[in-house]
Amino acid sequence: MNKVLSIIGLAALILLVSFEQANAARLKDIASIRGVRENQLIGYGIVVGLKGTGDGKNEFMSKSVVRMFDKLGMKLDSPEFASKNVAAVIVTATMPAFGKAGNPIDITVSAIGDAASLKGGTLLQTPLRAANEQVFAVAQGSLVIGGDGKEEHLTAGRIPNGAIIERDMSADFAARKMYRLNLINPDFTTAARSVLTINKELGGHYASAKDAGTIDIITPFAYENRGVELLATIESIEINPDQKARVVINEKTGTIVIGDKVKISKVAISHGSLSVKVGEGKKASDDKVAVLDTGVSVGDLVQALNKLGVSPKDLITILQSIKAAGALHGELEVL
Repeated sequence: MNKVLSIIGLAALILLVSFEQANAARLKDIASIRGVRENQLIGYGIVVGLKGTGDGKNEFMSKSVVRMFDKLGMKLDSPEFASKNVAAVIVTATMPAFGKAGNPIDITVSAIGDAASLKGGTLLQTPLRAANEQVFAVAQGSLVIGGDGKEEHLTAGRIPNGAIIERDMSADFAARKMYRLNLINPDFTTAARSVLTINKELGGHYASAKDAGTIDIITPFAYENRGVELLATIESIEINPDQKARVVINEKTGTIVIGDKVKISKVAISHGSLSVKVGEGKKASDDKVAVLDTGVSVGDLVQALNKLGVSPKDLITILQSIKAAGALHGELEVL
């Protein structure tokens, strides 16, 4: 008898471990490393070579062209410049976390004046600045306008590899003594599990949770000046993330997303000609009545209501009413 119970217990443990592994996620997919992020760049530029679809007479474009000619050593007699072949634009780009000088990046060019189209235009050399006003890249090149030929957005385009990074982001990353992980979806249980798993992997008490979304990791002596190897080890660790029970409803589209932990207490529901009872009771013979056991999930309830022919709109109303009655255990978020 004891042998049978041991086999059953072992089988249950194997199933539990298999379930946790199936729901596990790499730490790199549920957390980000502080300081490792992209940086947004922006600049003001001029597009030339347009076929009469530019800004024409525009004050800021005119001043920009006059200033550009002045820098090129050409003095214009008139302080104003007007041409339909030129357009003022805003250039945006995203610099990778570890972008280095000389690396190319894609850019997006958007008209800010009265230009009807940027098709066929060429962006002149444009410095791209970060939020601290420092120049990190320089952009230039011929625009590519996207579309299928019938519906083209002609006042915005892209230039693949249209900018070149001019300076590195200053950071001595590998020599850090401490690294901080930020959970994308903060949760105390997930943070605690992450700390336990990281410390087990590193063989010591190196990780600690500051709050539900922050984990600090002290660099072990074995990984001193080897921050890349340390983080490569940590980010590949698999964690079984926890989350609050939640139901998300999009009333516009009738979409309902249900978490697996959402439960329904004992409740009776009457909606039009439909009746649903959650709790003890005999199985109903009427096609418009459903009886479910106590503690069923919202998924079971939705499945039962779908069998009764409930529309998505009515289903949303029913779930909101159950939540208002206090029988739905979980967050109800309406988009």
